[in-house]
Amino acid sequence: MVRPKRTEQIDLQQAIKEAAWQQIAEEGAPALSLRGIARQLGITAPAIYNYYPRRDDLVTALIVDAFTSLGNSQKAALEALPEDALGERLATLGMAYRTWAVAYPQRYQLIFGTPIPGYHAPADITLPAAAWALTALIHTLQAIFQASRLKIEELSPLTPELQSMLEAWQQFEGGHDIEVLYLALVIWSRVHGLASMEIGQQMPSFITDPAEVFRREVGHIRNQYLS
Repeated sequence: MVRPKRTEQIDLQQAIKEAAWQQIAEEGAPALSLRGIARQLGITAPAIYNYYPRRDDLVTALIVDAFTSLGNSQKAALEALPEDALGERLATLGMAYRTWAVAYPQRYQLIFGTPIPGYHAPADITLPAAAWALTALIHTLQAIFQASRLKIEELSPLTPELQSMLEAWQQFEGGHDIEVLYLALVIWSRVHGLASMEIGQQMPSFITDPAEVFRREVGHIRNQYLS
């Protein structure tokens, strides 16, 4: 038996993922089918099973790719900005989040949309990728905090329960201040909410340019938490 060259193996694995994204775009993630992908690519089902023995294995790989893509886009958005341009870096991350969501709606919906019935993401595989997606925001907020410019004095006191949860997160992701982690979660939820409304076509019909809503909200976030 002639084994395919390594480059051919990589190409087939990528082709499987690309076919999966197309299938998700056309039919939704719950309809994802390994046999359907095999038919689309003109290969046998066992050829796919060599890479992804179960549908859930492919879903997990796609989730990791989606989170990684989001995290990479956030990091790339900051590359041209000076380290001390803290307000601009924070605002840029917010707008870059929307740009990625609009460019990759299938990826966005897979990781943030309706769960796939029967699928349970393996935390040991997906959690590090999900954490990477928030890394740029957390690092930016930590830099603002270290510059004594993060407005935390008006935040409500932490309850013991919330503090315990944030400290567990702190131990996982590398020791950033727990108020930084809290604000990363809150700021992300605000931008995420707007992105979800736009991707899901839930904006009021009068809002013909959702980017303008994003731009104002990002400016509001900047003014609210950066002194």
